[in-house]
Amino acid sequence: MFTKVIGRRLIFSAFILIAVSLLVFGATLLLPGDAARAILGQQATPERIAALNEQLGLNQPAWQRYFSWLGGLFVGDFGTSTASGGSVAALLGDRVWASFILMGVAALISVPLGIGLGVYSALHRGGRRDQSLTGISLVLAAMPEFVIGIGLIAIFATSVFQILPAVTLAPPGEPVWGRPEQLILPTLTLVLVVTPYIVRMMRATMIEVLDSGYVEMARLKGVPETRVIMRHAVPHALGPVAQVVAIQLAWLAGGVVVVEFLFRYPGLGQALIDAVTYRDVQVVQAISMLVAAVYVVVNLAADLVGILTNPKLRSAA
Repeated sequence: MFTKVIGRRLIFSAFILIAVSLLVFGATLLLPGDAARAILGQQATPERIAALNEQLGLNQPAWQRYFSWLGGLFVGDFGTSTASGGSVAALLGDRVWASFILMGVAALISVPLGIGLGVYSALHRGGRRDQSLTGISLVLAAMPEFVIGIGLIAIFATSVFQILPAVTLAPPGEPVWGRPEQLILPTLTLVLVVTPYIVRMMRATMIEVLDSGYVEMARLKGVPETRVIMRHAVPHALGPVAQVVAIQLAWLAGGVVVVEFLFRYPGLGQALIDAVTYRDVQVVQAISMLVAAVYVVVNLAADLVGILTNPKLRSAA
């Protein structure tokens, strides 16, 4: 039965991706300007524009271009960049890894940190520590990511300490992880944006679980408090929190665009901004589908975690 649940989720996720592909392709058709004219620039003539449209297949009907592009996605062919003339997959290869490293490091820090601080705050609810953590999380949650990033740049790169680079210094072709210090500020920005939401949700869920009957029963039976918290309370609180974690991790895929632009980080965000500027439709479509795929995979994983950590849902499955 559990396999059937996973199968239904996978089928539903596939339909979501197909719907997103329609929206992405339709949105790129509505971009202002002409791709061929943007590529040719001042050398654009009617003859050259017509020849380039023929070369890029832009003179074909929209539905034919969509199915050709969709078919390429199934085999890993994202098409050809209209700006550079090279393969989109080759163009985005290093940038995908750079963005995934940035998002992965931020997730590995923010998720355990948020859960741990949420549990700690719930165990000290009403006290000064709880009030301090709640106040800090509220302030950080209310601040946009670019404000947090600019603040960190002012403190650690320009005005106060000047100990970290304000922007990415890696030359083209050099992996960003070759200079770990340039990952600190972008990663810290994402951590400070994501963690407060996890802390608040984990605190609220943990308080509710600690007041539940089965936790009280475990305490009455003389189970040690540490075991009550780690064995009975935390696992039951992780189910609802998994959804919030999924939303925040999915946000990383889209929110990283602003952070990468702010720190001139050579990832998908910077590539997306450049592609929109030069009307490189194939690159815009590829990045949009990659972000959508991250959203779907993360939410699917959160659904599975929610089922596995909730006895009622697990029994139903």
